Amino acid sequence: MNIIKYPSAEAVTRAMAADEPLLVLISFDGKTAVMSQVDEAVEHHVLLLNTGFKDTDIDKFFCIVLDRSGADWTFVCPPDYKNIPFKDKRIEAFYKDGFAVISDFLHSIGYLVGINIPKRYSRHFDVLGDNDNL
Repeated sequence: MNIIKYPSAEAVTRAMAADEPLLVLISFDGKTAVMSQVDEAVEHHVLLLNTGFKDTDIDKFFCIVLDRSGADWTFVCPPDYKNIPFKDKRIEAFYKDGFAVISDFLHSIGYLVGINIPKRYSRHFDVLGDNDNL
């Protein structure tokens, strides 16, 4: 995995050592991740722009906010995710893929923490009906 650390590897390493919150974007294919201390990047769109991506590329990344207490996943499934036409199947695939890709990333940087989906994103699960199947 190619991990881009903004504004520098040293700055991100210091932030990790101090357990500062980090903004992280992980490409859907798991091949690229972008990380920054939250006060440096401010939000995921800005981090993308600052690292040479287009802000519209946000729909190609899983977005998390991370520290040693856990990873909060900004769970927003793009309407064209994997070109799956049915919303319930699309959200289910996004959920399963996201947990796999995010878990691999967390393990690769030595963060063995839980992945949380904040309540404000749970509205996406209403489409699925029975959350026990996830």
